[in-house]
Amino acid sequence: MFHNYSAVSKFVQLFNRGNVLRLNAVVLGVSLTLGGMAGYTNASDHDDGEVDTKGRNLNLTDLYVFRDGDQNPQGSKDNLVFIMNTNPRSVARQQYYFSNRARYDFNISRVKDNEATPTGKPDVKLRFEFSPPNQNQEQEVKITAISDNGRHVARAVTTSLNSEVNVQKLSLGNSPIKFFAGLREDPFFFDVEQFFRVRAGALGKGPTVGYREPSTAIDFAKGYNVNAIAIKVPIKLLQGKTSATSFDVWETISVPTAKGKFKQVERLARPAINEGLIFTNDSLNALNSVSPKFEANALAGKKPAANIAAPIFGEAITTLKALGNSDERTNALVGAFLPDVMRIDTTAESGYGKALNQKGSPIRGRLLKDDVVDITLSVLTDGKVTGDNVSYEGTPGNPSQGHSPLVPQFPYLALPN
Repeated sequence: MFHNYSAVSKFVQLFNRGNVLRLNAVVLGVSLTLGGMAGYTNASDHDDGEVDTKGRNLNLTDLYVFRDGDQNPQGSKDNLVFIMNTNPRSVARQQYYFSNRARYDFNISRVKDNEATPTGKPDVKLRFEFSPPNQNQEQEVKITAISDNGRHVARAVTTSLNSEVNVQKLSLGNSPIKFFAGLREDPFFFDVEQFFRVRAGALGKGPTVGYREPSTAIDFAKGYNVNAIAIKVPIKLLQGKTSATSFDVWETISVPTAKGKFKQVERLARPAINEGLIFTNDSLNALNSVSPKFEANALAGKKPAANIAAPIFGEAITTLKALGNSDERTNALVGAFLPDVMRIDTTAESGYGKALNQKGSPIRGRLLKDDVVDITLSVLTDGKVTGDNVSYEGTPGNPSQGHSPLVPQFPYLALPN
């Protein structure tokens, strides 16, 4: 959590000074009654929109993007680290695998400047495809960089549980990279159970409650592992022939259909947005299947995206108003957090709460210990809620909190439980 209240307050003030973005009437004109929607989902990005045909290794949990030198004083600020965590709630001392049918992608758009509206069109893809596990519980990995500079491929292997960490130095074209894939401790921290109680109360679907005290707050990710994909690349690889210094990032998982084409089943960028604002599984699954470009078209009033997205955006608007936001502030929040991408300005220090653009969107990526829940809650509630009383290190004396120390070198994530 943010132990410095002034830091949360400053972040909210930064948002409130941002320009209010007017959304198209086709979106804001939606009238939505909670009774007409499908039943509640108690899901976070650690298992949002899970269905019978989509197992946990096809679920994304978190996206982290940061300059290497901002996580590691000995690292280079000319390199970016991307981390994709998957397979939520992986229990300790058990081996889990990446799907050998799926494509796991980092999607990266070059951004003209920090005020530019996200296009949702990737200029670069970093793709990972996994083989079935061998007798040593390892999976071979095909890494592909796809951009206007062509396709470049590298080969790697995962690190199996209880084996030496295998950080591989490879090349994509002429670009040196580092790569790791395997189980690590889940770094996310959040009293998610209490969050859903608080949200249900705000929406009139349960008793009105607040967050638990630090001594009793429960970090639902404590003790679990995730399957992580971590890659460190030169910023020049992402720039191509341009001089771009800011990028929009989102991650996706796609699986083949019966006809052999790949269908997107999962998407994630900013933390605690989809599951914080959207409250039905139908809407979460719909968002998981589309790109940020679809959201951009919907917000611009382009059909058919606007008509299709209206009920989904209506859920977000309903939640924001239930949290006490005015119409004007609700419009500003929707405009700031949609389309859902994670923007990173590589010219300045990384960190989710470090800076906003004029629309109120965070523009500095995300570090592993950033308290994104406290930051997001403070903005979505206009400072009325400043945190869930959970932190990475945990509250002394509370056995339901606390994570293992991060490792000092790439891939930085703590060793698996």
